[in-house]
Amino acid sequence: MEDKFELNYSGSIPQILKDHNICVLLSTYQAGKVIILSSKNNELFQTPISFKKPMGIAIQGSKLAVACMDEIIFFSKNENVASFVNKENNNYDSVYIERASYNTSTLDIHDLEFGDGIIWGVNTLFSCLSIFDINFSHRPKWKPPFISQLVPEDRCHLNGMALKDDIPKYVTALSNDDQYQGWRKNKLNTGILMEVPSGEIIVSNLAMPHSPRFYNDELYLLESGTGNLIKVNVEEKSYEVIFSFNYFIRGLSFSNNMAFIGKSKIRENSSDFNELEVKDNSLNAGLIIFCMNTLTVKGEINYTAAIQELYDVQILENVANAVIITKEIEEYRNIITFPGNVFKKN
Repeated sequence: MEDKFELNYSGSIPQILKDHNICVLLSTYQAGKVIILSSKNNELFQTPISFKKPMGIAIQGSKLAVACMDEIIFFSKNENVASFVNKENNNYDSVYIERASYNTSTLDIHDLEFGDGIIWGVNTLFSCLSIFDINFSHRPKWKPPFISQLVPEDRCHLNGMALKDDIPKYVTALSNDDQYQGWRKNKLNTGILMEVPSGEIIVSNLAMPHSPRFYNDELYLLESGTGNLIKVNVEEKSYEVIFSFNYFIRGLSFSNNMAFIGKSKIRENSSDFNELEVKDNSLNAGLIIFCMNTLTVKGEINYTAAIQELYDVQILENVANAVIITKEIEEYRNIITFPGNVFKKN
């Protein structure tokens, strides 16, 4: 582990990751890293990868993408590459190599998801959902009905997105304002969950909702301002609190019967979060592993240095120990792949 990313963790966590055969990915825009957590020799092993302000992470099959400050970077997993990068007993079984980057300019993309042949991003700066092609910084595809025009003003702080049948179905925002950064006025109880494409508000008066996700065909999301994991009854336009963690939580993924939930430290000088009820308890960034069957916390990770704010949490399924190789890692630039073949140029 890198010393500057010091952490402590529940002893059960390495075994949970091993039993589920997964790696957990955390994005921290504050520290400029995507951190890969895995189990190795019954200990927690972390691999930090440098990015410029990483936010949303998208995974689909062998594809992986990361939304960064002014670009989306795409990676692919190739067979037999691990033998070229394993050294110092790393034992990587999956290697994601950078394949392309797409210049978005500074859109402040939050959630990112692969759809059917395209990638969707929550374009927070323009208060809309966008797709991306080579012709433009972004191509707007949907905006909330209350947003009167597409301008770079972050009016409602659109942030979270859940796809169904490969297209966006629900989104979260911190308000339904239509003015420049209007969401900042009273963010403790103005959050909303909307249906796409109708724009119908399903639930309102939420405290900073994030990370809408499907689990067993039911919709869950995180209420960051209260630290609540909630389940939404879409038909009745209601919700129930499944568990209150009393942390600032953001970033949610499910694997089997476990929920993996990111938590962030609230800084003393934070102008956005100082008034939150969870502030006094939000002393560390980290990860919560929560059993959906028993509704109990199975383990926690707490960063004690360097890492303060997390955004996304994603799971690499059927992967024991992964690494992400960006084009900035010069020693691997000579790895050449094509179907069925891997070479390293001398």
